[in-house]
Amino acid sequence: MSSLHDRHIKPLILAGLNGENWRLKDYESRGGYQQLRRILNDQVAPDAIIAELKASSLRGRGGAGFPTGLKWSFMPRQFPGQKYLVCNSDEGEPGTFKDRDIMRYNPHALIEGMIIGGYTMGITTGYNYIHGEIWDVYARFEEALEEARAAGYLGDKILGSDFSFQLHATPGWGAYICGEETALLESLEGKKGQPRFKPPFPASFGLYGKPTTINNTETFAAVPFILAIGGQAYLDLGKPNNGGTKIFSVSGDVVHPGNYEVPLGTPFAELLKLAGGMRDGIPLKAVIPGGSSAPVIPGAQMMDLTMDYDSIAKAGSMLGSGAVIVMNETRCMVRALERLSYFYHEESCGQCTPCREGTGWLYRIVHRIEHGQGRPEDLDLLNDVAGNIQGRTICALGDAAAMPVRGMLKNYMDEFVYHVEHKRCLDSAKPL
Repeated sequence: MSSLHDRHIKPLILAGLNGENWRLKDYESRGGYQQLRRILNDQVAPDAIIAELKASSLRGRGGAGFPTGLKWSFMPRQFPGQKYLVCNSDEGEPGTFKDRDIMRYNPHALIEGMIIGGYTMGITTGYNYIHGEIWDVYARFEEALEEARAAGYLGDKILGSDFSFQLHATPGWGAYICGEETALLESLEGKKGQPRFKPPFPASFGLYGKPTTINNTETFAAVPFILAIGGQAYLDLGKPNNGGTKIFSVSGDVVHPGNYEVPLGTPFAELLKLAGGMRDGIPLKAVIPGGSSAPVIPGAQMMDLTMDYDSIAKAGSMLGSGAVIVMNETRCMVRALERLSYFYHEESCGQCTPCREGTGWLYRIVHRIEHGQGRPEDLDLLNDVAGNIQGRTICALGDAAAMPVRGMLKNYMDEFVYHVEHKRCLDSAKPL
């Protein structure tokens, strides 16, 4: 883990943390739970908290980038029945590994953020849905919950106030589709994890049919820091419409793969330098900037971009979850796409016909191109199949399968043509 420290404050989720200082006493020594105490002691108005979040320009860190303050304002505070708060820690996007580090090294930041969210939206029950294949992280989060309960930060009448909030952890079962928020809700209810039609949206009909707000791990963990320094100060760490810091999971052909927390708007070249630069000095070829579903960006173009939602979107891709997959000049892009297409084929839940059938078609076509059996018409067929999937499914998994295909064909068509014509990779390429 690495981060850039600003001049005056350290509102960074992973700054200075290691495997030894994650417990409650350590978090309190860093100012942890002070914002919760202030809110409860001063009876801070929920609208004031939402106003700070809106001023901070905090956007959802799970991939969609939706403004957090706006999402929290959608919750009907005066709803007479039960409401729910859900944290999406089902981190299954290839290349993404930031949320598990938050829960491993700073779990109480997430807990405090969720408690504050419950207070702000008038919610008394929350769930953290944790990816089932990181059991050690799940166990640590349960320990942190027990510490928070014992200290009076969770439960009935928190810190002597009139506010009560219960928070529970639940493990997923390793299904990628459960990272989609409505499939996650289905799984929480004990059903098969399949996406729901929207509308109705979770804010009005969510967990058990009740109003529900869902945010990502990193989003909740940022809330205490925002309230500690103020929304404007947090915004100033980043850039307009892209407030604060973001954790980027950098992997691939770099010297030091890992999580790097930097201000939004940091040049990609600087992030690459933090990760030690290109491994073995081999030049940069391509970058997938936001997880495996984001379209690829050629390396030369990427070196001119900054790491924020707007800049990456203008370049034709997505910041997404912040998973930055770096590929050097030796990488075969056909082989890379084959691996990605296989993943989406395997992880489709099968509910929507375009995704269930189309992801299989994509994988089989790319597979035969990579293995010397491609035909000239396959290149148009790939684009056609991707077009028949994109925008035609209940959730975004269909788009996630189609966009890498279209991005690879747009930027590296010459490699696909070479595979079809010569039945092999370019001489400089090797499998991932």
